[in-house]
Amino acid sequence: MSKEIRVRIFALLSAFFLFSTAGTAINPKTALQIDDEIKKHEAEIIKIRRFLHMNPELSNQEVETAKLIAAKLLSLGLEVKTGLAKTGVTGLLRGDEQGLTIGLRADMDALPIQELTNVPFKSLNLGVMHACGHDIHMSIALGTAMVMNSLRDKINGNIKFIFQPAEESVLSEEGGGAKRMILAGVLEDPSVKAIFGLHVWPENFGQVFFSPGPIMASSDWFRITIQGKSSHGARPHEGIDAIALASQVIVSLQAIVSRTVDPTDPAVVTVGKIDGGTRANIIAEKVSLEGTIRTLSETNRKKIPRLIEDVVRGITHSFEANYVFEHRRGTPLLYNHPDLASILSPTLSHVLGDRNVREIKPQMTAEDFSYFCQKIPGFYLLLGVKDPESSTMAPLHSPLFNPDERSIPLGIKIMCHLLFDCFEHQRHIGEAPRQ
Repeated sequence: MSKEIRVRIFALLSAFFLFSTAGTAINPKTALQIDDEIKKHEAEIIKIRRFLHMNPELSNQEVETAKLIAAKLLSLGLEVKTGLAKTGVTGLLRGDEQGLTIGLRADMDALPIQELTNVPFKSLNLGVMHACGHDIHMSIALGTAMVMNSLRDKINGNIKFIFQPAEESVLSEEGGGAKRMILAGVLEDPSVKAIFGLHVWPENFGQVFFSPGPIMASSDWFRITIQGKSSHGARPHEGIDAIALASQVIVSLQAIVSRTVDPTDPAVVTVGKIDGGTRANIIAEKVSLEGTIRTLSETNRKKIPRLIEDVVRGITHSFEANYVFEHRRGTPLLYNHPDLASILSPTLSHVLGDRNVREIKPQMTAEDFSYFCQKIPGFYLLLGVKDPESSTMAPLHSPLFNPDERSIPLGIKIMCHLLFDCFEHQRHIGEAPRQ
């Protein structure tokens, strides 16, 4: 018996032991085939990721990105649709046996950030960068399509690979991509019964983070326009200083969360933009403030905008100024289906080991994957992409963000195992719960 055969037998026996003790559905032979297929495609996937990183496109402008993805999916023989929500792409992989259709979603858009990393595949598009890891997300989804396509004879159902535009532009005039893709019918023909997604996370490579139930906050936008009265800077009594009033408003808004909201129900109110004034010696006539509201409950989501306007009204009317308050609801709460989390958390533990699967508190970041989870059961996880040898990592949306590429094959492996185990437990998948 050759050394290679002995190693293979040992691996099979080890996999059998691990899977039987973990209680997961995937068999050891399939597990080894997944690993083999990942190794076969890894170099190509890394190459694709670097190409995507070098050629980022902003929200609703992902034209060339969509062409590349559609071409790769067509080369696998998948049923491909393009032009969904303008630039969205789907690829349907039909298994050899009938069953549920499960979705895997990846977002495609980049951010208006000038990249400052020194990687050889640095962005070639001035002022545009994949600073939120969407190039990693797309690569993992494409790699999963390659691997699962090779194993379609073992799939009892279908997989719909969903490449979504405009995750970063929920509050733009065109709106976010998830909601528009749903309106375009992405969850139909065939009907998608559950959906998976992930996001890179600036924690150690080899770890994943998830939360059953809420995992990310809702995100809403507001703008306050304060109308005062202009005068000479040396004669402030003849005017109504919109900058002074705006300063009082900003300080007072901080008391909304600290003094009027239940401290066990987290919320964040942030003013991120101020625009006002013309010259140093002129009392400003008008100031505009823009900000975001992040909440984990519908109670706070409804309550906080009213409180903001109360604060603005009280301060401006005290000084005979006027105001306009605008508020727009954006991304809803991202909610992990508890049944899916219960079914699939053992899968994560099997692939990564118990100590590398971390339950995380709900984050105040937002993600429009939440629109899918309002329609069907969803499972969303955070994938560590920090080099464990490094003490720190640039955060998401930083011009220095540089994820560890080893997360790509690991992400593919995780998704393949999750898909197989979800198919095995498909009879336990119910409707999306009321949130």
